[in-house]
Amino acid sequence: MDTHKKVAHTPNGQQTPSPEAVDVPVASPEGHPIEQPGRQEQPVEIEGTPAGQIVVAPPATLPVPTRQRLVWLRTLLKNPKALVGIAIVVFFILVAVLAPVIAPGDPTEFVDAPNLPPSAAHLFGTEGQGKDVFRQTVWGAQISLLIGFATGLLITIVSTVIGMTAGYFRGRVDDLLTLLTNLFLVIPGLPLLIILSAFLSPGTGTIIGTLAFTGWAFGARVKRSQTLSLREKDFVAAAKVSGESGFRIIFSEIMPNMISIIMGSFISSTTYAIGASTALAFIGLGNVSEVTWGTNLYWAQNGGAILQGAWWTFVPSGLCVALVAFGLSFINYALDEVTNPRLRAEKELNRTLKGTAFKKTKTRATPVLRQSQPK
Repeated sequence: MDTHKKVAHTPNGQQTPSPEAVDVPVASPEGHPIEQPGRQEQPVEIEGTPAGQIVVAPPATLPVPTRQRLVWLRTLLKNPKALVGIAIVVFFILVAVLAPVIAPGDPTEFVDAPNLPPSAAHLFGTEGQGKDVFRQTVWGAQISLLIGFATGLLITIVSTVIGMTAGYFRGRVDDLLTLLTNLFLVIPGLPLLIILSAFLSPGTGTIIGTLAFTGWAFGARVKRSQTLSLREKDFVAAAKVSGESGFRIIFSEIMPNMISIIMGSFISSTTYAIGASTALAFIGLGNVSEVTWGTNLYWAQNGGAILQGAWWTFVPSGLCVALVAFGLSFINYALDEVTNPRLRAEKELNRTLKGTAFKKTKTRATPVLRQSQPK
């Protein structure tokens, strides 16, 4: 049965035009057309059928510009918390990279008498063995940040692969990977971390591997939950119909919609790794011959710095760990504000109500507006 291509007849016997672009203007209440600047016109095709029905073909969907996909990243860079956190983290990264310039010399060299207070010759004083504390603090940033970012990256990769695979394939694959994840969640992380670090040869690689081995399970659980939600979306069903493989759907279709969660997981894992590696070095389970913020605290403890009142031997390294964790946490909070719909809605509502006579009730449910009573 052929469809009328040129002329279509309605039940009243009127003719409709052949398929062509029809521009439908928007009218104001007075009946005048409204100009819409920047509006991209899309042709609407109208066809008639032998039964006298009018079929309106939907316009082709225009591709989303690439710059719109990273709109959350541009919004993040405008967030004050994110800017403060990025500034702190970038500062310490620059300190680690430029350590030979900022504090030239060997950080393990004995330069003066033990436990000298800060002075012009030694900005942070000397520790219990006569080493320069400023030089040790600056050079210690290299290995400490290397362990933190490398462990965070490894944890993020492992948790993403396991969590998304379990959430997408379901069935026996999901049961097996979920059992493995729950097993690592049940095992106490700190005792297992101490046992592994004590029996393996000390070193940077050992610390990174141990922290990644004990810290991936929670992130995998979160990513599995999000994948279970996204796998039911229409774009995943369309990818299945088009014949794409399972792993291609996971990493090409689903993963781009989880970038914010993956970034948050990386930041949290990095913060955990820096703190945990410092704690392991502090109790002597790392390579104490390396210069890190954790080993600086270890030697300060062994030298009786607290009993002798030599606060300058442990405060700089401890403060550096706290500041890096503070900066990473600020970035994570800003990322949550940008990507969390509830927080975005509250922020926009507070901005809208600013300077008005309405106030929002303090509740976690749907915001309720009340008009303020004049005093």
